[in-house]
Amino acid sequence: MAVMNQARLVLASSSPRRRQLLAMFQRPFEVQTSETDESVPGRPHPAELVQTLAARKAGAVLQRLGGRDTLGDPVIVIGADTVVSLDGEILGKPRGHEQAFVMLSRLQGRTHDVYTGLCVLARDTHGAIQQRQGFSRTRVHMSSLNPQQIHAYIATGEPLDKAGAYGIQGYGSILIHRIEGDYFTVVGLPLHLLGRYLEELGCPLLDPQNRPAE
Repeated sequence: MAVMNQARLVLASSSPRRRQLLAMFQRPFEVQTSETDESVPGRPHPAELVQTLAARKAGAVLQRLGGRDTLGDPVIVIGADTVVSLDGEILGKPRGHEQAFVMLSRLQGRTHDVYTGLCVLARDTHGAIQQRQGFSRTRVHMSSLNPQQIHAYIATGEPLDKAGAYGIQGYGSILIHRIEGDYFTVVGLPLHLLGRYLEELGCPLLDPQNRPAE
């Protein structure tokens, strides 16, 4: 594969959290939402589910950009997906305040897992594609909460677009007692894994050449 350090970098996600994390590295990138079907038949393990959906998102955006065997400028597409798992049950985004209250009532005072799947697809100038795919898991210990505290948090509006009905990087930070694992996995983009994949593909995040001129 040709050197990819000047590849067009595309984040296949509309998540403002993922966009903020990637922007930290001052490497120019663009955002394209995948708009893919996120249903998966059966009851896959959370690790399998997030990898399947991350690959589906990245693949949809790459296909939109030209797909396999397409000649042109090199491109790298990053896809990610995050779920919360409690006792093996996957908790997605709540559909409203009532469901958010039910989720947080179940999570409070307990330990759950957050899985984020990551898929990076790199297409070189000859149309050849390489793929890196995996997942990261973090254990999250939530503090005990009473109904008034849960309602107060829901009133911020933050839980309504978050898996498991909370965001560790925002108001929800005061709900979390401690974590075991990577913080950025809970936010939605495991940077250690992303950095490794991009390094392997010839596009290191910390390469000074990739930063915009000051």
